[in-house]
Amino acid sequence: MDSGREMRGGQYQVLLLIEHLRVLGCSQRLLARAGAPLSQEARRAGIETGAASLAGLLGASGGYDILHVHDGRSHTIAAIAALAPIVVSRRVAFPIGRSVGSRWKYARARRYVAVSRFVARELISGGVREDRVEVIYDAVASVPALGPWRRTGPAIALASADPMKGRDLVERAAHISGVPVRFSDDLVRDLPDASMFVYITRAEGLGSAALVAMAHGVPVIASSVGGLPEIVEENGTGLLVANEEASIANAMRRMVNHEGLAERLRATAHAMVSEKSTAPRLARETLAAYGRAIRG
Repeated sequence: MDSGREMRGGQYQVLLLIEHLRVLGCSQRLLARAGAPLSQEARRAGIETGAASLAGLLGASGGYDILHVHDGRSHTIAAIAALAPIVVSRRVAFPIGRSVGSRWKYARARRYVAVSRFVARELISGGVREDRVEVIYDAVASVPALGPWRRTGPAIALASADPMKGRDLVERAAHISGVPVRFSDDLVRDLPDASMFVYITRAEGLGSAALVAMAHGVPVIASSVGGLPEIVEENGTGLLVANEEASIANAMRRMVNHEGLAERLRATAHAMVSEKSTAPRLARETLAAYGRAIRG
């Protein structure tokens, strides 16, 4: 169940997970918000769908072994009406609530799948039992062969209106550095022409868009916040920056002025994603989490 209104990183991960759980022989049904992009994409992919609502869940009549929820609203609905063990994917970086209602809701789930160690720590510090929390990182749909680096291409950043995503900082850093930036609403389309991917955010559970850039051989600059340092290793798989325009601009200049650095970062990141961020791995680890939830 995912009741998101937009098609963001979490929704793409839901589709990827369903696709690869089908390969493992799992029978599934997706409950999504009616008319939302996720529901439309699922139908195009031939996935059985229903409404992400209390009525939609009650209509399932308990004919399921696991209810896997992927956002806060779905978690609330599941806590009220689920007739099978609940698994909760937690992607956000902020702490969980401390109210009586929140404690009841979080106690209802059998298993929490945190998208990073950072998110896992937030769950545990909020009162979730440590033995109910595990970390399963995001995956990418594919890893193209490593092609040539587009040194003269634009920097690519996410075209998001979310004020937490730092578009204002990227725009100012691009002006200071002299590196042109393109704000993308389709990374797979735009990354092949990119000189770098600049992922600036004020809070982040993990940052699946950074993994997509790495898979396409594009060097990554990212904010040193939340779970991002778990995949963007400073001077290893990317460059980490403070959320300050001067710091971001300096990293952008370093990337275009030091070809050896960019080539090393993108090659290391591409190899890491090829090994650790595959969709079959995501499906296997999630299916194992379902088994642990069923066993209690």
